[in-house]
Amino acid sequence: MRLLLVEDEERLGRALQRGLQSEGFAVDLAGDGASGLELALHGEYDAMILDVMLPRLSGYRVVRALRAERNWMPVLMLSAKDGEYDQADGLDCGADDYLTKPFSYVVLLARLRALLRRGAPERPSVLTVGTLRLDPACHRVSRGGHEVSLTIREYALLEYLMRRPGEVVSKTEILDHVWDASLDTAPNAVEVYIGYLRRKLGRDLLETVRGAGYRLRTP
Repeated sequence: MRLLLVEDEERLGRALQRGLQSEGFAVDLAGDGASGLELALHGEYDAMILDVMLPRLSGYRVVRALRAERNWMPVLMLSAKDGEYDQADGLDCGADDYLTKPFSYVVLLARLRALLRRGAPERPSVLTVGTLRLDPACHRVSRGGHEVSLTIREYALLEYLMRRPGEVVSKTEILDHVWDASLDTAPNAVEVYIGYLRRKLGRDLLETVRGAGYRLRTP
């Protein structure tokens, strides 16, 4: 397995490189974000360990750039920032896991192996279907470059449908995944909110499949 390690603290980077090599990994080391991104885009790597605070290009920008290029290599982020919002930012921008410094080397190895077992399926940080774009990190929706304001429930419904483009999704599935199970929600609530989305995004986007449910049309 070939790994890319992007870490600007030289001693830590070299120590991690040696440790991972002793585990049988082939490890390339980059000391800044721009160099790391260049290697990631043009090399053949099975996973990347990426520091957040890097010279030239932050780890957040590196992973966003990778996902924008549809590069789904598993990314484990390392950071001295341990705030919950920092971790959320790392995961929302496209990373697969996040470890705060100082960390246990044993835990890092275990998480790395878990990422490698999962492989690299598509998991874009921004959802796109045709000209429709939904950014979960920023909570923004646009169509054709024009931002669309949605309520929390409208947004949740759209996100659920955008994660299943072209699939017929039943009312029951939508109620189970978008509405709180503890609430006594009327089945026609789905029809009502589909109507809201059609008015805001265009009637051509959401198709009613009689007797089955709804489908988000793909280009």
